[in-house]
Order: sequence, then C-alpha cells, then structure tokens
Amino acid sequence: MSLGVDMVPFKVCSFNCVYCECGKTTVHTSERKEYVPVNEVITELKEFLKENPAPDYITFSGAGEPTLNSGIGEVIKFIKENYPDIPLAVLTNGSLLSDEDVRREIMPADLVLPSLDAASAKAFRKIDRPHPDIRLDEYIGGLVKFTEEFQGQVWLEVMIIPGYNDRVEDLMLMRDALIKINPDKIQLNTLDRPGAKSDLEAASLDNLNEIIEMWGLDNIEIIARPPERKEKKSYRKDHENAIRETIERRPCTAEDISDILGLHINEVNKYLSVLEEEGAIETVKLSRGIFYKLTMNS
Repeated sequence: MSLGVDMVPFKVCSFNCVYCECGKTTVHTSERKEYVPVNEVITELKEFLKENPAPDYITFSGAGEPTLNSGIGEVIKFIKENYPDIPLAVLTNGSLLSDEDVRREIMPADLVLPSLDAASAKAFRKIDRPHPDIRLDEYIGGLVKFTEEFQGQVWLEVMIIPGYNDRVEDLMLMRDALIKINPDKIQLNTLDRPGAKSDLEAASLDNLNEIIEMWGLDNIEIIARPPERKEKKSYRKDHENAIRETIERRPCTAEDISDILGLHINEVNKYLSVLEEEGAIETVKLSRGIFYKLTMNS
C-alpha cells in the first residue's frame, strides 16, 4: 500500500495503452512541463504525512505518466531530504528514460517500476499506442541505460494481453529485450480491471506460467493477488468501509466512488480489487461503464 503522488492531470500520458484502467488518454504527449505545480504537491505531502501513518511507500504514479512533469526531480529531492525513512518508488511506463535528464531526476528513488509490453514495433503500436515521437529502439535503450546506472531496485512489469502481444515471435523478441535490460525483477501481469478497450481478455494463470517456462529466466514472478494488500499496515479499513457503504446505497462506477469520497481513482481501484477478490462485490456492465454492487452474501 502506497501514498500515490500524481504529477499530471487526468489523463496526460505518452502512451494510450489498450489495457489502462484509467481509460483513454486525453492528452497524448511526450512534452515535459510542470503540469501540476511542484509547490502544491509539496504542500499536500506535508499536510498528509503530518496527519496520517507513514505509508509503505510514497509512489509517483497516477492517471498518466509522472515523468512528463518537469518538476518531478524537485519533489523527489524534497521527499528524500525530509522523509528519508519512507521508501520512494516511481511507477512509469519508461518511455522517457532515454532522456538523460529524466534518468538523473529519478535516480534518488529506492524502487523504479517501469513497464515493457512489446519488443516488436507492430505489437508496441497495437498494445501501448505510443505518441509518434517515441521510438521503440530508443525506449528499450533508455530502459537498458537506466538499469545500468540506477543503484536501487528495478522491477519491470510486463502486461500480457491475448491477441496483442502473446504471439511466440513477439514473446521471444521480448525475452531478448528483457535480457538486455536485466532488471532485478520481472513482474508478469495481465488484465485485472476493465481497460480502455472493452473487448480485452485476461491471460490465464496457465498462459502466464507457460510464458515463464518459455523465457527460462529466473527473476520472473506473477504479481501477487489483491487480498495480500489487506495485511499491510497502511490498508485503511475506513476507506474500505466507506466504499462498501457507498455501494450499498446504490451501484456505482469507480469514477462515481472517487467523486463521492474524494479519493483518487487509483486508491479506489486498490480497495475495489480486494473486495472483488473476496467476493464482497460484483460488477455489472452498463452503457456508462462498469458498476460495482454488493453481493447477496455481503
């Protein structure tokens, strides 16, 4: 469980990934600028950490690509100087790591979690739908350089979506890229929540294990199931109860819950995934989106 720091407005991103749980990218860009004022982010951090228990991590993530904010380095520096006991993570699509300035700015982090979903140009365009300025060779090259330079941990996420990046040829090119990047850990993932496209399917556990066997690499894990989050000290029972009570009144989308409770959409999704895995809630797909409601046994 982490405290998310969102450095860009919804949804400013260099990718428009088909599987993104935040929906379609509305500002598709590779331009770096101060999308969210740094002084406001620092003020909110001070206020939150003064009033709440320390999270397991402070994580730069959000509904977009955090490294697009040209002030991310300043915020990272502030956190490391003022809260050195809280580990700092950066969750990034990795598309800007070919930029030396970006690599330098996030270098003080303890953990960086970039992603790589394809190593062929066709699959890259199909699944990640990158901004035209982003070239696959530079993208992979940036990941290689960053991993060589970074002193902390690099956990590289690979999202498998059947029909998009799971052909044998694509997977073998991916294996070659993973060997070059050489992260500390490879986290194999698949669809967990509704994506930007509605016709996507999740890979099965058998599919993921077959990929692990095909790659033959010893640093791969399938990402842990959501209920394990509940064991973390920063899991907020009050957030869970508030979400339950909201859904009990009437079925809601994740966006509805976010608006009603004033929680970031990513925070809402963390708690929804736990409740859904426990069988406490179920989903109904309607024209406005995916609605959540309590199950009969809740």
